[in-house]
Amino acid sequence: MTALCQRSTCPSPSPHPRPRLAVSFVVLATLVIGACNRRARTDPAPARPTFISIPQSSGTTALLQAVSVVDSEVVWVSGHQGTYARTTDGGATWHAAVVPGADSLQFRDVHAVDANTAYLMSAGNGELSRIYKTTDGGANWQLQFTSHEPKAFYDCMAFWDPDHGIAMSDEVGGRFPIIATDDGGRSWKPVSPSALPPALPGEGSFAASGSCVATRAPGHAWIGTGNSSAARVLRTADRGRTWSVATTPLPSAEGVGLASVAFRDDLHGVAMGGSMLDTSARVDDIAITSDGGRSWTTVGRAPIASAIYGGSYVPGTRAPTLVAVGPGGAAASFDEGRSWVTVDTTAYWAVAFASPSAGWAVGPRGRIKRLALVSGR
Repeated sequence: MTALCQRSTCPSPSPHPRPRLAVSFVVLATLVIGACNRRARTDPAPARPTFISIPQSSGTTALLQAVSVVDSEVVWVSGHQGTYARTTDGGATWHAAVVPGADSLQFRDVHAVDANTAYLMSAGNGELSRIYKTTDGGANWQLQFTSHEPKAFYDCMAFWDPDHGIAMSDEVGGRFPIIATDDGGRSWKPVSPSALPPALPGEGSFAASGSCVATRAPGHAWIGTGNSSAARVLRTADRGRTWSVATTPLPSAEGVGLASVAFRDDLHGVAMGGSMLDTSARVDDIAITSDGGRSWTTVGRAPIASAIYGGSYVPGTRAPTLVAVGPGGAAASFDEGRSWVTVDTTAYWAVAFASPSAGWAVGPRGRIKRLALVSGR
């Protein structure tokens, strides 16, 4: 005080400072409490996040099993009877067609590069497993790969960029037939068995949604398996040159295991599946990892009356958001699989997102629905 003013020049203290301060505080507190009470009575509770589904006309009645999203406008889907479909306007219009000479094939996976370029993979025993590519929007298709191993059954493919990709088959003779390309599919070469862990008897994945393989640039990839004594995840960080494997706590048996894997970054991912043979079987079907797939933790199951065939992270949300689909419906999680809400009970096989307002789910009889997060972004 003395450093700032002399006593004679300082303002005189008020004769009753404390009572006035107390009265002012009481008045202020009353006003604040009153305002809070009015807000509590009038402000609605925060809306719960939810997705809406908007039916779109695909132009086909074939079973659609896979979807690949380029952005909010360009999407490719694929399915049975040699069918594929493409939109370049967010699904307002779809063009569906059949690859010439492939009407007996089941295109269970599709990878879209852009509006003109896409890969299709058919699943089946031996030569029924094939890979096609178009660079002109589907006007022409080039057959790039045909399996000549009679016991092979290719399930899924995935790409790091337009030129580098892999595809995997169920176990044959104790090994995984995995092929890779580094030239846009002009050549597909087998990954050396010495780079891969041995396969368990009968081990493989499920060609349900085209999402049993997930990739992240520049070189990470994960493959989910089942149908044997363990549900496992194979992983690589160098575009398939070397591999390791981790066992998940999810159940595995004939027709039971992992059908879908997804990663939101190099460390955090989810593995989903269940029983593909018994739709009434209710088993734990979701596991998550936070260390790049080295270890996995069960987080329960989604409210879907079937196995989970496909799942996808939703990019651009505040909290890690997942959507899972299967023949029993679709469900969403806003805490990375720990809790779920039902989206609907319509049958789907696959789902993928470009943004919270631009996702697509596909399924039987040419079903395509656009999914949009309408609150809680």
